[in-house]
Amino acid sequence: MPIDNSSLLRRAQDTFEIEAQALKAVGARVGPAFVASVQAILATEGRVVVTGMGKSGHVGRKIAATLASTGTPALFVHPAEASHGDLGMITARDVVLAISNSGESAELDMILPVVKRLGATLIGMTGGAQSSLARFSDWVLDTRVDKEACPLNLAPTSSTTVQMAMGDALAVALLEARGFGADDFARSHPGGSLGRKLLTLVSDVMRQGDAVPKVLPETPFFELMREMSKKGLGMAVVVNDQDQVQGVFTDGDLRRLLEQGVELRSATAAQVMRTQPRFIAPQALAADAADKMEQHRITSLLVCESKAGQGSQVEQGEVAGDSATQGPVLKLVGTLHIGDLMRAKVI
Repeated sequence: MPIDNSSLLRRAQDTFEIEAQALKAVGARVGPAFVASVQAILATEGRVVVTGMGKSGHVGRKIAATLASTGTPALFVHPAEASHGDLGMITARDVVLAISNSGESAELDMILPVVKRLGATLIGMTGGAQSSLARFSDWVLDTRVDKEACPLNLAPTSSTTVQMAMGDALAVALLEARGFGADDFARSHPGGSLGRKLLTLVSDVMRQGDAVPKVLPETPFFELMREMSKKGLGMAVVVNDQDQVQGVFTDGDLRRLLEQGVELRSATAAQVMRTQPRFIAPQALAADAADKMEQHRITSLLVCESKAGQGSQVEQGEVAGDSATQGPVLKLVGTLHIGDLMRAKVI
């Protein structure tokens, strides 16, 4: 039978429309039971135990994972396994979130009386307002849908989309209520790119000690160039004998001086340096350093501490020098190259 491409596209568009309407409808119905459910979870001393059969179970696993990664300890317990010993995972201190579109799943119905006898709070997520699950539940999250996106109105489609969205709504409401921030999120995702961006500091990846290209102001030009070549960063920092930043000299500065025909053989580092290099504080996020490099179209940053303390001026990195007119006195503690950020997988 030949495939009608236009028919396939219409079916896809119908699916999106049906599920979008289902989401709008459940959003309009959400009310006091949702608030009470969030408050019950916030008040519990235990965990959220999510359970459900079939497709509702697959949704439940995702909801448990989302809750756990956003500050609400949660786990998934399969209803069939629960009746064969896994009920031991549930305690009176827990909140059980049971998911069933019909509310009449046999495996789930079997464990509901036991959950209530344990003393756990039971939240039902169901489309069956008069179902067994609804009757046993302390609070009912109404996830009924008018129809499934499946043309046979059989395969869980709209119903599972609504369940997933309700779980996300719970997680987001709980996240906000707990004051769960980006740093908290990063701590639960240390292995991912987001965790690296939110947890990696400049001090974690910067170059220090002998790896930092630096010279004194009176250093002859050719020694300055040797230091740049030796350290391979395309730049060198000019510092005094106390490692206070005086300026910087880069490959770009060299090209500009050559274009201007400046006599360099007798020059010193102090004569060719720029006095306002870009820099960043060691306690700043490495991701912020990457943003600064992109903003200014540069590949290296000085890592500096202010003599007056590590304040906002250092983090902004827009001024440098050793006089009151130029800005804070900066002590060089390292350098950071874009390659360092790439190796750390910050970018």
